[in-house]
Order: sequence, then C-alpha cells, then structure tokens
Amino acid sequence: MGALDGVRVVDVGLLVQGPQAGQTLSDLGAEVIKVELPGMGDQARWIPLSATDLRAPFFEACNRGKRSMTLDLRTSDGGKVFRKLVDTSDVLLANFKPGTLDAWGFDYETLSSTNPGLVYAMGSTFGPDGPGAQREGADLAGQSAGGLISTTGTDGGPVTPVGATIADHIGSMNMCVGILAALFTRQQTGRGQRIDVSLLGGQIYAQASEYTAYLMTGEVPGRSNFGHPLIPMAYGILETSDGFIALVGLLPDKREAFYKAAGVSELIHDARFAPLIYTTEVRKELFSLLAPGFRTKTTAEWAEELDKMGVRYAPVNDYAQAVVDPLVTANNYIVELEDSNGEKKRVVGSPIRMSETPTKPSVAAPELGQHTEEILLELGYSWEEIGELADSQAI
Repeated sequence: MGALDGVRVVDVGLLVQGPQAGQTLSDLGAEVIKVELPGMGDQARWIPLSATDLRAPFFEACNRGKRSMTLDLRTSDGGKVFRKLVDTSDVLLANFKPGTLDAWGFDYETLSSTNPGLVYAMGSTFGPDGPGAQREGADLAGQSAGGLISTTGTDGGPVTPVGATIADHIGSMNMCVGILAALFTRQQTGRGQRIDVSLLGGQIYAQASEYTAYLMTGEVPGRSNFGHPLIPMAYGILETSDGFIALVGLLPDKREAFYKAAGVSELIHDARFAPLIYTTEVRKELFSLLAPGFRTKTTAEWAEELDKMGVRYAPVNDYAQAVVDPLVTANNYIVELEDSNGEKKRVVGSPIRMSETPTKPSVAAPELGQHTEEILLELGYSWEEIGELADSQAI
C-alpha cells in the first residue's frame, strides 16, 4: 500500500516541472494518468540523447509508472472526455502558460463546479500575476530571473547555469507540497482548491537565506567562489591529485591535526585563522595556503584522513562516481528494476523513505497513448464511441 493509494491524478504537464510532480505522486502510490496531445505528446519525448540515440531522458525520468492517453483538449469531443476524466479524479496538474486551460474552458471554477473536491495545481515560469506573467519560459528562465545564476562561479569570472534543471525540480517539489497540503485539508472540508507555483517563486524561496541577507543589509551576497558567500569559514572545494573534495567546515579542536595533515603546521598558531568566522579575504587566503598540500593526495586518501580526524567532507562526485557510491546504492537513490521484458535497468529511486507506506519507483515510462483505450473503457465508453473519438481526432 502506498501513501497515496486511491488518489487519481490527471497530469497534463510538459517537460519537467509538472511531470516530475506527477512522478513523485506516482512513487507515493497515486494513480497518475498522463494526458498528451495526439501525434505529438509531451515535448520531453522529443529531446533525445543524440541524433542517433533517440531515447529521451527527460521524459523517462519524469513519467515512469504513469498511464498515457492521447486527448486533444482543444476539440469539442476531446474536451468532453477530459471533463469526464477530471470529474473522476482527485488532482489535476499542469504547467502550461498561465491562462491556457482557462481559454479552453478548463478553469478551476468550471471544473470544481462538478468536482468540488478537485485539487487544481498549476505551475508556470514567472507566476500567475504581474507584468510578463504570460511569457513562456523554461528552467533557464527560472534560474536567471530568480538570481541563482548570479551566484555561480568566482569574482570577475563569467556566470554559468547550474548543470541540472534545478528550477524545474524545485518548482515540481513545491507543486507536490501544495497538492499534499490541499488533499489533507480536503479531508476536513470536503473541498479542493487551486494551487499556483512557479519556477521564479521556487528559486526565490530556495535562496531564502541569501535573499534575507540582502534584505537585511542591502548588499548582494555575491558569488560562491568555490564555497558560499555567507559562510566565510573553512567551507569550500579543494583540488586533490585526481579530483576535488569539499571541506565542510573545520572546528577549532580539529585544526591542529588538519593543518599538520595538509602540510601547513605553521597555521596552527596563525592569528588570522583563530576565529571561527573569517572575512572573505581571510577565507580565500586559507584555501590558497591549503591548496598545495591537498594536491599531493588523491580524493580517496583525503577522505580516509578526514574520516580519522572527524572533519566533515564529501568527495566531489561526477554522475559515474555517484551511481556506484555505497551511500547512494545502500539508500536506493539509484535502484535496479526489472522491466516487462525481464531486462534489468537502473533508474533514479525516490529520495523519500516511509516506514509504513514505502515508495515504489517504476521502471518505465509509457508509450504515447499506450493506455488510451483502456482508460476510455474505464470511463464507460463503448468500442463504437472510442472509434468515433478517433475519427474526430479527439484521441
């Protein structure tokens, strides 16, 4: 039994923000029906690994375990089917440009009039209100407008996006939180509600501490400089002989052993590094002094040394290193599952562990329209009516 057993979700999301929210709800046990445009489907299906490898990682990652039905919401017949589907569901989620569903006659007020318990979750790039809210965008827009990109890199160097769709991901998690809270409230009131989240809002909230520092001082915290602009301690990235390692703070009682291991024993009594909190300039000086010693050993050797000292650290893994990290595999963050053909595949597991209602990641995403007829039959359509829907290009 999953935590959301019995909850039906209609997912008309695209790319990452909406679909990943649906994926999370699916892992938690919900039934998720993905509604896609006939002949086209989610645009994520059209972002392949390469020109010669047409597998689509964005689609596979965000749609495992769902059922796919094709339905053109812009047609009269397609709209009727959609209304019937939504009337039998608990949650509708989407991340179209604001107003798109409203223009097709699927605004919250209309849908909730026949399904008052409906949780109606909408994601956007810039939020539902304000000048420019109607602009289309994607993850890069969220990272940019939300200020995240301005924090990357080093002083004087170019900024760069984060190498993951982090704005989309945070937006999807905010959508899930809103949906779960609304489902909880519905248990008391019997009514659903509308939820709005955005990439921009998610990025602001994800940097709440940094924005709060700015609001307190009027000063922009600045670039990460291999660490964090608001944590001027022994906190940052150091190069080793074969990679990089993160030094995650250095308490005073660990300093003597640490400085000796790094080959800078003279720093033990250096007054500049006696405080727990450094100025930015002192932090940069400390890391420049540590750098030569750290480059004399491998990341694994430094991990062993730091473990012995009780100093907090983490190796800077690439994806190939992370997927075989014992901490990743032991916690099922990457799992091996068997597909319908008996082939074993590694997929990203759920980061959520629940003792009584465990999450259950699925191995495969659906083919476009794979379950259309199955779902229509469940809704009470006859084979003759399904044929008529196909003839009218509603499905």
